[in-house]
Amino acid sequence: MAEYTPMIKQYLKIKDENQDAFLFFRMGDFYELFFDDALKAAKELEITLTQRDGGAKKIPMCGVPYHSAENYIKKLIEKGYKVAICEQVEDPKVAKGVVKREVVQVVTPGTIMEGSMLNEDENNFLASITYEDDIYAVSYVDLSTGESSVSQVSGTWKDVLSELYNRPVKEVVIASDFDDSWKESLVHYLNVTISEEDDCSLPEEFSYLIEKLEQPVLIKGFSRLFQYIYRSQKRFLSHLQQAEYVELEQYMKLDLYSKRNLELMESIRDKSRQGTLLEVLDRTSTAMGARRLKKWIDRPLLSQSSIERRHKQVQALMDHFFEREELKESLKDVYDLERLAGRISYGNVNARDLLQLKKSLKVLPSIRETLLQVDEPTIQELLEDIQPYKEVYELLDTSVSEDPPILITEGDIIKDGYNSQLDEYREASRNGRTWVANLEAQERERTGIKSLKIGFNKVFGYYIEVTKSHLNNVNLERFERKQTLANAERFITDELKEKEQLILEAKDKSVALEYELFVEIRDRMKAYIPALQLLAEQISNIDVLLSFANVSEENDYTRPSMNRNKQLIIEQGRHPVVEQVMKEEFVPNDIRMDERTNVLLITGPNMAGKSTYMRQVGLTAIMAQIGCFVPASVADLSVFDQIFTRIGAADDLVSGQSTFMVEMLEAEHAVRNATDESLILLDEIGRGTSTYDGMALAQSIVEYIHHEVKAKTLFSTHYHELTTLEDSLDHLENVHVEVDERDGEVVFLHHIKKGKADKSYGIHVAKLADLPDEIIDRAYHLLHTFETTNTIRESHSSDEEQLTLFEGTPEMSWTKEIEAMDELKNKNLMQMTPMDAMNFLYEIQKKLT
Repeated sequence: MAEYTPMIKQYLKIKDENQDAFLFFRMGDFYELFFDDALKAAKELEITLTQRDGGAKKIPMCGVPYHSAENYIKKLIEKGYKVAICEQVEDPKVAKGVVKREVVQVVTPGTIMEGSMLNEDENNFLASITYEDDIYAVSYVDLSTGESSVSQVSGTWKDVLSELYNRPVKEVVIASDFDDSWKESLVHYLNVTISEEDDCSLPEEFSYLIEKLEQPVLIKGFSRLFQYIYRSQKRFLSHLQQAEYVELEQYMKLDLYSKRNLELMESIRDKSRQGTLLEVLDRTSTAMGARRLKKWIDRPLLSQSSIERRHKQVQALMDHFFEREELKESLKDVYDLERLAGRISYGNVNARDLLQLKKSLKVLPSIRETLLQVDEPTIQELLEDIQPYKEVYELLDTSVSEDPPILITEGDIIKDGYNSQLDEYREASRNGRTWVANLEAQERERTGIKSLKIGFNKVFGYYIEVTKSHLNNVNLERFERKQTLANAERFITDELKEKEQLILEAKDKSVALEYELFVEIRDRMKAYIPALQLLAEQISNIDVLLSFANVSEENDYTRPSMNRNKQLIIEQGRHPVVEQVMKEEFVPNDIRMDERTNVLLITGPNMAGKSTYMRQVGLTAIMAQIGCFVPASVADLSVFDQIFTRIGAADDLVSGQSTFMVEMLEAEHAVRNATDESLILLDEIGRGTSTYDGMALAQSIVEYIHHEVKAKTLFSTHYHELTTLEDSLDHLENVHVEVDERDGEVVFLHHIKKGKADKSYGIHVAKLADLPDEIIDRAYHLLHTFETTNTIRESHSSDEEQLTLFEGTPEMSWTKEIEAMDELKNKNLMQMTPMDAMNFLYEIQKKLT
């Protein structure tokens, strides 16, 4: 049997080292894919699948042009795949045998550097997880900006998922022996690409990256992540910043349930930013600011002094309207400094990128001057890192052309006057072009052919073109035929041939020298990468604070006061998102929970606004702790360490969990992890099971939170029987959503009042939903029967009665009935005398009457 060709053998060898990636194998002007890669790529990219003679047999093949490969790579990356770029690393003209090829970069969802593949408003994090001694080390790197950090998670695997959910993570690096169930949950909950790396060593020259880390497991975790980047990217990584140790205890804890239920950055409905807190707060002017805002929403502060510092800064910007407008205009001219610094280090920066850097530096003096006019010390402190870097600006201003091409290998990227040798080459080239123009005029005069022209292309060089109708005027002793066209002939003369060599030599040398000069400028820029990264951080901070000030003024937000005495007071509070989309006026509401009130039991019909009321309290707390003003007339807020939510209903079909199971899991997570400094929002607990089951669970959860957890809790319920808990639980208070009922019709007023709701309005809601009148009338009849007889009937017309446990007893509390059932079930009647049994039953009967 014939063997594969040498080229296919080379492909298979390289592919064997990159089995988890599509191998883009460079052949001339195309990247070719073979075997299974070709079959899959043709389907995913919707390109033509062909065949190639591989020696042993015909093999599947497809390919994409190298100059448009980026678009195809982007499509694969967006689908979660990896792409290994295999280039020719020697000149085919001098190669002996098969041209040498090597993988020069592996592009993965977490290591994208090309601007067209990145979302400019969002970080692109690559993460790693390392587990040792009951500690999870979670490391992050955004390769496009150089941002690096490490966190320690000491809780459960669910806490790790919540921590990763806080960041826009696209890829997670793990050890090859990582737990399979954990791996599956990463894909299920986070939809990330999984990669493996077992090497946890760190090259000596990069040891500075871990100087701030102390624990071995954290060092090991970050080193694993670095090794994966180092091995796959094969690039200069000087822009990577020192790994910051992020103490999670310094930030409010928001688990994945709370982030989802409160719709902080993506809606539950379609995963877009429409209808989210992010959409309301984002008035940023720069890509850096947009990313910074997301980080702040991800991690609300716990330090009261840090929170109040941001409030001071927002207040100062609100008090300086004209300066605020000037800053907003100036920031529009600031480009993405973070990613520009990353591209400089990575080596894929072009002349247009450096032009953006120059334009950004040009506006810095104006930004500094404006900030100096804002009389707030905490604003002035930001100025320390906002320096104009005149030497960088002057270098770029004198060197980089004002309208350069995208490619840095085509010339025209360096200004005249920057380099004397380049000026000489350009002068020779320009003089040559003038000489060619003069020669064209001379030849027209000499031959009498007015349509004669001198042109140039990369294949044939310079030529003299004459249409066939004028060929009899051509002196073939001077003109040497070079190319025949359909309607013309192209010629060369000795004179033009001699000049061509001089012109092209000057042009080639000019382009080569420009490339060398550009690389030199780029390398000089690398020394300023740390300064540019610090500058980017402060500009993004200012951008977010400015956004908060603008949003707060536009929406009539109030500066909140923060406390540590567990007091939650909001007057005229509003839902920041709902009020933006409501056509009619939003109805504001108060909440008052002092140190004596920990639980608000909220009753009222569905659609009346209970969930909105609960969500707006959670969102208000988050807004305050990220430094923004809040939608209220007065707000005195406790600093919450965590927020837990159970709002809305959704099955988790992938995990095989029903709505009720999801509800119980979220409730369990809240009661087990909340502290007396937490905020819990539980909506309609117990709805997914039978009435008695649901009420029992709801009351038990309320009692546990009241007695054990002592967190500030908003607990909405449709079980009106629970309102009696106000009599037995000292720190619980009833509130209800006000409803106006007139002539059998209800109007939801969306207003929260003290006290309990007098009844449910479920049938009224059904009527509003326009159910058939027969159903509504029948429901009213059954409701009247249930309320007067305390029986549960079948819903068909025969009304056969199903009696309660104790037939004929008057209306009783459901809690008494459950207690009686439990007592009867646990008593061993067979060991009792007849008289004892009668006395026991008599005592139960007394309890139920």
